[in-house]
Amino acid sequence: MARSETRAPPLAGLVVLDFGQVYQGPYAGLLMAKAGATVIKIEPPRGEPLRVREAVGGGASLPLAMLNSNKRAITLNLKSPRGVELLKAMTRKADVLLENFAPGVMDRLGVGPAALMAENPRLIYASATGYGLSGPERDNLAMDITIQAASGAISVTGFPDGPPVKAGPAIADFLSGTHLYGAIMTALFERERTGCGRLVEVAMIETMFPTLASNLGMVHNNPDRPLGRTGNRHGGLAVSPYNVYACQDGWFAIICNNDDHWRSLLRAMGREDLDGDPRFTTNAARVRHMAETDAVVEAWAAARTRAEIFAATGEHKVPSAPVRDLHEVLANEHMKARGMLEVIDHPQLGRITVPGSPLRYHGVPQLPATPSHTIGADNAEVYGELLGLSAAEVAALKDEGAI
Repeated sequence: MARSETRAPPLAGLVVLDFGQVYQGPYAGLLMAKAGATVIKIEPPRGEPLRVREAVGGGASLPLAMLNSNKRAITLNLKSPRGVELLKAMTRKADVLLENFAPGVMDRLGVGPAALMAENPRLIYASATGYGLSGPERDNLAMDITIQAASGAISVTGFPDGPPVKAGPAIADFLSGTHLYGAIMTALFERERTGCGRLVEVAMIETMFPTLASNLGMVHNNPDRPLGRTGNRHGGLAVSPYNVYACQDGWFAIICNNDDHWRSLLRAMGREDLDGDPRFTTNAARVRHMAETDAVVEAWAAARTRAEIFAATGEHKVPSAPVRDLHEVLANEHMKARGMLEVIDHPQLGRITVPGSPLRYHGVPQLPATPSHTIGADNAEVYGELLGLSAAEVAALKDEGAI
């Protein structure tokens, strides 16, 4: 293939039934939609929880729009026998079904993986839950903050003299949503070779565990000692400097991952006089003298702006970055240039910024973002195209409460 040749999006032609709600499931669906799949967002007639939240305000409207762009929207009542029949009929035309309900919910409705894969043995049925489909904690209720707590993440977040603190972003939701996408893609790859579908599952708590690698190193080395919080220092207290430093107009992050970085930082700071100081010559020495190491960097940073620090560290190739607030992130020219920040006109919200996909497929133009649809906006089209129902039949389904 010539390098200049444009190819179709990699998931073009794939049909995904997206029962995702709030962040986790919808994010996996968004990644597939942005890769070209036909993603059909399916909600109960009253809407998924995030849409219900939207009705009372509080910032839910934008996340709903961010995570459901490039999708079609239909309603379906799975508590209605006719609704169950409709889902089974759609399943026969679909490649993937994803959901992040509590374990057992879909089974109780008669549309669990066994029932739907009997309708379509090629179906990839993807389930995301808090604790998994098995195990003694299977039925524990799970939300991002509770998974951050149960996984140990909150226990190691914050400063040593303060309380445990959750991460600001919804990291458990989005990390598990990304893993769900990976599980689906892996199963689709297998299906290409075998022709068979598969049930795949992701547990939020399990996707959090590997992120604690540095902290777990501390546990391994100190099995009989409670593990404390390290603030902005390295989670395993094994690298120095590694911190966020106050400067004249905010905060700045600096890490020296090796001794060459430290020597480069000394040159950036104009502190070559410390080159050879036994307190700082090796990372091990700097870790032993962590407070003194931080004091050197703090004193230098305190007298400078973020721009001045970034210019100096950039010139000397020291890993660093200013701490940007979200207004600055939304204005970031780099992410705009790469298409990650897409500004669109939304019929309900006005001009908004939505994410592109972090997954890039070279040789394929990025699919432009389209506004999220209102609840059930595509009922007539989807049920007509997928199941051959007439407009009158779709209207009758709505009247009887099936959709």
